[in-house]
Amino acid sequence: MNTAGKLSAYGAALALVAGGAWAAGTAVGPFFAMSAPSGHGDMPGGEVAGHGDAHSGTVAETDLPGGLASSRGGYTLAPTDTTQATGITEPFSFRILGPDGNAVTGFDVEHDKRMHLIVVRRDTAGFQHLHPEMAADGTWTVPLNLPEAGSYRVFTGFVPTGAASTTLGTDIAAGGAFEPRTFAPSRVSEVDGYQVRLDGELVPGQASPVRLTVTKDGVPVTDLQPYLSAYGHLVSLRTGDLAYLHVHPEGAPGDGRTAPGPQIDFVAEVPTAGNYRLFLDFQHNGVVRTAEFTVDTEENATPATDHGTGSGHAGH
Repeated sequence: MNTAGKLSAYGAALALVAGGAWAAGTAVGPFFAMSAPSGHGDMPGGEVAGHGDAHSGTVAETDLPGGLASSRGGYTLAPTDTTQATGITEPFSFRILGPDGNAVTGFDVEHDKRMHLIVVRRDTAGFQHLHPEMAADGTWTVPLNLPEAGSYRVFTGFVPTGAASTTLGTDIAAGGAFEPRTFAPSRVSEVDGYQVRLDGELVPGQASPVRLTVTKDGVPVTDLQPYLSAYGHLVSLRTGDLAYLHVHPEGAPGDGRTAPGPQIDFVAEVPTAGNYRLFLDFQHNGVVRTAEFTVDTEENATPATDHGTGSGHAGH
């Protein structure tokens, strides 16, 4: 979608908010197929590029990338409300409905949590990684602050007991004047005195090794603390449709071979050439922070030489 189209879509969404007629987005996806989960069980997503049904021209449910649908595999993400006040912290709650239509209450732990909630505005600003708490009736709740107006995508990553890892997504809206942001390609992110550098090329259609290097005031950080069973947690979003892409860490704390920094290694799988936003959560001195990167890819791209300055923020 071009810039004018995006602005029109955002304007329409905010008009619905003002009129009280906003409805949650449901199953929408790109105009190409994606393959089924790879089996690594990484939250969220875990999908790589594939091929759809060439005869029917349709995309099967299992071919959609993670987070593009609010219902998948018999499970449905059902938010209590799809509007949120802007700039105010208030509870955001939802349930995961099972194949029988009832709220699911049995979830397995994945990456140290039973539920992961990612919130990001559709222009990829305002990334948050949260962990709601579940009540006995299956309602998950977390304090949420959407600091700026706009349409936000919320993603839930979870493993129902006895079932496969699942990522569902839906839209919520924060009313007010919307000012879209754009992000230039950037391989270096600054956050709270930390500098994080991204090295490695995202090659479409291949498993691509990438390395994140963390320094503070120019000194390598060699005592990173585990966060979600790793020294870093990396989320990759394809801009435009905000599909989650398959990223998993190399090694784990305590395995006898993975050092606690300054390098954190991952393998990322991107299906198409295009623009991607990457968000690294890392923990040091008891605080989780988020470094942000923007990467443009092309088929058979040569190694990038432009290393701009990115932005980051303290995590939750």
